[in-house]
Amino acid sequence: AVLHETRFAETKGSGIRVMRESMEQAGLTPPLFESDRGSDQFIARYFFHHFLGEDDIAWLTRFRDLHLSEDEAKALIVVREAGAIDNATYRELSKMDALAASQALRRLRDAGLLAQKGRGSATYYVPTEHLIADEASLSSKPETLSSKSGEGLSSNPGALSSKPPALSSNPAALLDKPETLSTKYDETQRSQLLDTLPGSLAARLGAIGLRHPPQETRELVIAMCALRDWRVEELSLVLRRNPEVVRQNYLRPLMREGRLVMTNPDEPNDPQQAYRVREITP
Repeated sequence: AVLHETRFAETKGSGIRVMRESMEQAGLTPPLFESDRGSDQFIARYFFHHFLGEDDIAWLTRFRDLHLSEDEAKALIVVREAGAIDNATYRELSKMDALAASQALRRLRDAGLLAQKGRGSATYYVPTEHLIADEASLSSKPETLSSKSGEGLSSNPGALSSKPPALSSNPAALLDKPETLSTKYDETQRSQLLDTLPGSLAARLGAIGLRHPPQETRELVIAMCALRDWRVEELSLVLRRNPEVVRQNYLRPLMREGRLVMTNPDEPNDPQQAYRVREITP
């Protein structure tokens, strides 16, 4: 009681509310909280789609011919980072009504950037291969997304971060979807995989985030595959990435560079396919 009265301690259960209110006041997206009593774990996911750097702008310029709106561009950043987006999340992102949000998501789907999953109120969208294709081919010089004056996304990144809208504050609505923003990675299995790695490498991988630079992540993949053969599913768990993101952004570029090889190159779609560092003969 004394600690509470002297404001050294808060009322039980008030922390999450205070975090949400403080982040909203600061113009930041509130985190998505997940609680799993069965596994005795609590996860807080933070989204940084409103902090667009040069790499993000460069990535978005690939779609400039579509004349994306600022809301659509931010939605693509979210789905690239989180792996999925639904109508409720897009509404919070853009402050649109349900019909307008559905139309915007269908537009991105028809453009080949999103793939639709589920039906009715359970509909959600995941990134296509076209959206998450190898980022190594991106231009190092960002350009304006739209060639039309007054239309599309501004080339000024500050315009996207002035007042970012919040994601849905009700994560429970997403929990029944297998690949939504609240996708739960098997942390137990991930921990077991990390335990097999050298301490320094395990520490670097344990601290990896969704915004980790692609080139640095590829170097981590090389370090892992130098120790043993790794399957995509295992890499996906350790890196906390969608398997298709792992294939497109890390494995394929490394194979093109000749640094990684498949364990069964004659059958690329082998369910047990794994990857190892290419042996260089003197």
